[in-house]
Amino acid sequence: MALPRIAVLDDYQHLSDPSFSKLVGNGYHVSTYVQTSLPYNHPDTPQDAKDELVKRLGPYEIISTMRERTPFPAELIDRLPNLKLLLTTGNKNASINVKACIARGIPVTGTTSERRSPDSTTQHCVALILALARNIPQDDHNMKNGGWQTTSATELAGKVFGTVGLGRLGVSVSRIMHIAFGMKIVAWSTNLTQEAADEKAKAAGLSVENENGEKTFKVVSRDELFSSADVVNIQLVLSERSRGLITANDLGKMKKSALFVNAARGPIVVDDDLFDVANKGAIRGVALDVYEIEPPARDSRWRNTKWGQEGKSHVVLSPHMGYVEEEVIKGWYQQHVDNILQWQKGEALAAVFSDNGY
Repeated sequence: MALPRIAVLDDYQHLSDPSFSKLVGNGYHVSTYVQTSLPYNHPDTPQDAKDELVKRLGPYEIISTMRERTPFPAELIDRLPNLKLLLTTGNKNASINVKACIARGIPVTGTTSERRSPDSTTQHCVALILALARNIPQDDHNMKNGGWQTTSATELAGKVFGTVGLGRLGVSVSRIMHIAFGMKIVAWSTNLTQEAADEKAKAAGLSVENENGEKTFKVVSRDELFSSADVVNIQLVLSERSRGLITANDLGKMKKSALFVNAARGPIVVDDDLFDVANKGAIRGVALDVYEIEPPARDSRWRNTKWGQEGKSHVVLSPHMGYVEEEVIKGWYQQHVDNILQWQKGEALAAVFSDNGY
């Protein structure tokens, strides 16, 4: 029986090569596509781009994809008649229509990894906050171009840190900002209660209240969070409920001295509204690791506006690096290869998705 053809998608750093080269050595045909395609299900993606993606992926029985880099909606899955196995990273992937795969008899598998504390995304989010507050990217650029001091830094110690979302990452980032900088934590999400926030504080090894009776994780209204926080950090999961949740109405309540950080998912924030706030310099700064479409086009206004000049906000951009650590990603790709070999032998697969997770 002929060996299946395999496509590896969106491996920007070629971290899959060590694992998948073993398959090539055993006669498998493996093609690696480094450049992410336009998302099939985005309303602005033209039909010819969709057809080109189908043409690219059509020959392959097995596709290895990085979480949420190439979406697989039902329409795309239905146009790939040769697809027999879809591999992704992580324990869930909202950009894959798992139900459509199951209906076709296509297994979708994820990966497991040892959870470290603080995890990669937490570390990157804190780094973004500090880079923005201390003007690290701008000062680095100035120094390398013969300049010196051009602006002042933003104080964090004792200020208010607002977390929109108090799940695992929201707690992890808030804990660091509280312990390291003495920041006061205020939190909001749609169904968050003070009782739940108190339990999360205890689980994170923090006291529920300080000596003055103030809550460590204080649950406030949405309006109060945006109007009182010196740093607003988005830490929600992208869902139909959270898509487009943060709008001009929220951003317009922020202090002119405040910082806005999003290392969660781009579509949680209305991009036009955030850009307008930053372009007008209505807040001190914006730090982004995630975007409406990834990667943003070369002519994206986020890439090409002269931030920090002519009254515009300071802006720090990173290319969705929150989870990109070499050791972790290489481990994920090895799990993909292990699953491919098990699938080829007809053996049970690891980390099989039952819906959008396992």
